[in-house]
Amino acid sequence: MAEIDFPAEIRALRATYSSIEQVSDVDALKAEIADLSEQAGAPDLWDDPASAQKVTSRLSHRQSELERLNKLAGRIDDLEVLVELGQDEGDDASMTEAANELASIRKALAELEVVTLLSGEYDEREAVVTIRAGAGGVDAADFAEMLMRMYLRWAERHGYPTTVMDTSYAEEAGLKSATFEVKAPYAYGTLSVEAGTHRLVRISPFDNQGRRQTSFAAVEVIPLIEQTDSIDIPDNEIRVDVFRSSGPGGQSVNTTDSAVRLTHIPSGIVVSMQNEKSQLQNRAAAMRVLQSRLLLLKKEEEDAAKKALAGDVKASWGDQMRSYVLNPYQMVKDLRTEHEVGNTSAVLDGDIDDFIDAGIRWRTGNRNSAA
Repeated sequence: MAEIDFPAEIRALRATYSSIEQVSDVDALKAEIADLSEQAGAPDLWDDPASAQKVTSRLSHRQSELERLNKLAGRIDDLEVLVELGQDEGDDASMTEAANELASIRKALAELEVVTLLSGEYDEREAVVTIRAGAGGVDAADFAEMLMRMYLRWAERHGYPTTVMDTSYAEEAGLKSATFEVKAPYAYGTLSVEAGTHRLVRISPFDNQGRRQTSFAAVEVIPLIEQTDSIDIPDNEIRVDVFRSSGPGGQSVNTTDSAVRLTHIPSGIVVSMQNEKSQLQNRAAAMRVLQSRLLLLKKEEEDAAKKALAGDVKASWGDQMRSYVLNPYQMVKDLRTEHEVGNTSAVLDGDIDDFIDAGIRWRTGNRNSAA
C-alpha cells in the first residue's frame, strides 16, 4: 500500500467539510429545525393532514441533514485519533483501517457536496417521473420498462418511497409510458439531470434473426406541485375523459370507469391516472401532475425569454444524453459528462448514483460558465 500523508489528507477533509458546512448554513438549519419542531408540537397540527405531513417530513429531512453533518465531523475527528494511535504504536492494522476510513469519508463528503449544488428554484421538491417509449417498436417499449425498473430500484436503494401513478402497457411487451412519484426531499433536483433521451443498443430478444437493434426512450422529470404554488386552470381549459383501468395486454383489472385522463386544451398536455380505485382520487392525482407540468412549462418559458434577451440560443440538453450498449460490448456512457461504466447490469439494477452526481456537477459547471 502506497504511503499516505494522513496529516495532509485530514486537513483536506476538514477544508472540504468546512466549505460544505458554510454552504449548508448550519445556524440557519438549526433555527429551521427549532421552528419546525415547534410547529410539529402544536396540538392542532393534524387538523390539516396535508400541512402536517409537509411539516413532519421537512422536519425529519432537516434533522437528518444536521445529523449527517455532525456525524461526518465526528468521523474526521475519530480518524485523526486513529492515525495518531496507529503511528505511535506502529500498528499496521490500525493504519489499514485508517486508510479505509479515509476513503469512506472522502466518498461521503463528495456525496454531501453534490447535495449542496442543488440550489435551483424547485430542487427541494419531490419528483414526478414519466418514461415514454420512443423509436424502436417493441424494443423501445421493453427499454421503457427497463428504465422504470432502474429508477424504482434506485429509489429503493435510498429508501425513497415511490408511487406508480399510471402505466400504459404495450401490446407485445413493455410499456408505452409510465408515471411515478418519488417522495423524498430534493428528488426533483437530483433526478432532473436524468431527463432527456436514453438510447439502448442490444441484440433484440424480439427479433427471430437475432439482429442488433437500437431503441429510444424519453425520461421527463417535473417537480411536484405544492399548495402554495399559484397555478389556476380554468375549467373550460380542461377536457376530462374517464375509462376503465387496464393491465398488461389490455386485460381489464377494473370493472368501473375509475381511470381519468385530463387534457389541457391550450397546451395539449395530457395526463392519465389509474392507480387509485376511485375516480375522484385519480382526478385529484392527475390534476396535481398537470399543475406540476404547467408550473415547469411556465418556468421554461420564462427562462427561454431570458435567454433570448441575452442572445443565448444554445440548448442545454442534447436529443440523446445517455447510451446503454449491451452488444457488441458492455458499456453505459453519459454523452454530456463522459462518465461511463462497463457493468451494465448494475446500472440497470439502479446503481446510477455516479451518473447522477456527474450530471449535477456538469449542470452546475454549465450554469456557472453561463453566468
